[in-house]
Amino acid sequence: MSDLLWYPLNDLPFVFLVIMIAFTAHEFAHAYFAYLFGDRTAYDAGRVTLNPRVHLDMMGTILILIAGFGWARPVPVNRGRFKHPRLMGIVVSAVGPLSNLLLSAIGILAVYVLNETGLLDAGSIGVHRAIVHFLHYLITLNIVLFIFNLIPVPPLDGYRIIQDVVPTSLRIRMDQNAHWGIFIFLLIVFIPPLRAATLDPLFMYSNHIISGLIDFFDLFFKQVDWQQFDNDFLR
Repeated sequence: MSDLLWYPLNDLPFVFLVIMIAFTAHEFAHAYFAYLFGDRTAYDAGRVTLNPRVHLDMMGTILILIAGFGWARPVPVNRGRFKHPRLMGIVVSAVGPLSNLLLSAIGILAVYVLNETGLLDAGSIGVHRAIVHFLHYLITLNIVLFIFNLIPVPPLDGYRIIQDVVPTSLRIRMDQNAHWGIFIFLLIVFIPPLRAATLDPLFMYSNHIISGLIDFFDLFFKQVDWQQFDNDFLR
């Protein structure tokens, strides 16, 4: 059974919980800012909510547990209802990935607070293991989602941002060829050699982002023994 999964079997509850939080926050951010800017499409569809049930896609969630790649239900957005379609379109697209960056920062902050108060090492071994695993996945998976969604390939947010930046003539050509981009993207994701040559090196930047967040929190809190934190996760 474990051979069919991307993550260790014992970690699935933590991975699922983090994915549920990450996908919900991501899609809610899109829906809320679209509504804030005057587009009621997502609001009328019931997407301006933190209820995970309306944001999660069953197949996309299962695939992320099996293949390490998945998706949530996309939020419908009508940019024509924005007062400033391009600028507000960029913001609506960007807040999704930024919500994942924020969740990762919250996870790192939680480690510092628990370390500062002594609660990180309090409790039973089982409680300590659960806390470490949950926070590890909250930090790392959200950083991966932040980077992943900024890739400028359809149907990701990075592609939508580029669409709102380029001239209209180029945007039209991008729309005409978007289906090829989606096809190429799926090949990259599901063919291991292509994934290893493209996405995996990109995800290496996640370590640099996490290190930058740690350096920031080091300015305000007692330093955390992150090597010990990682060792506790690997036990």
